[in-house]
Amino acid sequence: MRKLTGALCLGLLGAFALPAQAADVAVLDWREALLATDSAQSSMNQLRNQVSGQQQQAQALGQELQQLQQRLQQDSAVMSESERQSAQQELQQKGAQFQQLRGQIAQAQQQAEQQFLEQAQPKLEQAVEQVVSRHDVKILVDRDAVIHVEDGLDLTNEVTQILNSLN
Repeated sequence: MRKLTGALCLGLLGAFALPAQAADVAVLDWREALLATDSAQSSMNQLRNQVSGQQQQAQALGQELQQLQQRLQQDSAVMSESERQSAQQELQQKGAQFQQLRGQIAQAQQQAEQQFLEQAQPKLEQAVEQVVSRHDVKILVDRDAVIHVEDGLDLTNEVTQILNSLN
């Protein structure tokens, strides 16, 4: 009886399930589509210019930290206790400054990315709707969630082109 019930359920499920056709399904990497746009490149260049001074400062601090660590490792045996403590204190202070600078840079990047995404969201939706209707797509899937996709089913480049034309 269980086998009959199971077979009947599978038969009904198969009869009611609508198979997805390849033309009805497409994939999109919306992050790549947005980041490849001219406006995204412009925003990234602005951000680079905005934080370049902080990045240079962080790089210089990073090099100073490495030199201090090397000095402590190499010369700690011949240093007096006060010299060692002073060098360790300087290392901690510069390390804190380095972490603070990196945090500021990361925060500026996050804010710029968030601002760009908020600004681009309506245009992305418009571009996706255009491409979906043009290709009569029934199911649009994030490309990261797909194991294999044929070239013709990836709409990322087309969405990028439409986004560039909307700007």
